[in-house]
Amino acid sequence: MNPKVNWFFEKDTQWQKEYALMRQIALDCELIEELKWGCPCYTYKGTNIVLIHGFKDYCAFLFHKGALLNDSEDILIQQTKNVQSARQARFTNVHEITDLKTKLKAYIYEAIEVEKAGLKVEMKKTKEFQVPSELVDKFDENPDFKSAFEKLTPGRQRGYLLHFSAAKQAKTRIGRIDNSISKIFEGKGWNER
Repeated sequence: MNPKVNWFFEKDTQWQKEYALMRQIALDCELIEELKWGCPCYTYKGTNIVLIHGFKDYCAFLFHKGALLNDSEDILIQQTKNVQSARQARFTNVHEITDLKTKLKAYIYEAIEVEKAGLKVEMKKTKEFQVPSELVDKFDENPDFKSAFEKLTPGRQRGYLLHFSAAKQAKTRIGRIDNSISKIFEGKGWNER
């Protein structure tokens, strides 16, 4: 147990019992406990294996390379359609975790083997992401803007494409693009300050 992570388990939350059991399962698998993204993250030789986090309706083990696991029990969930690698095992009570304890450990050990083997998730390339027509129009209007966008790192480009495309209405997409122009010229991602 890492004392720097204790505050997460000590805070008053609806998932306190579930978190404690999940922590014990991860530690039983001899992983190193760290704090990443404000959550307990369990690592093997410096690589992220599984993270504990909670939401309003459920808590979860997030397997960082869950897409590579053999999900024989069909318990792993792709959080959103845009998540390429990670998969969640979701729980709404401590009994669900208890019932799956042995299987969860098997998934953790399999995730460790994935790391030992050096396996990588085949990520979708930036050019494979849909470019909203409103962004294409802005590029046509302002070639310098297009050039600035193309100079962004692939991750920042994907972030913008997902952010723009998530808007259902054209006027919202245009607003998001307009609000992002200065950040793009500064070389920043859509959620960077």
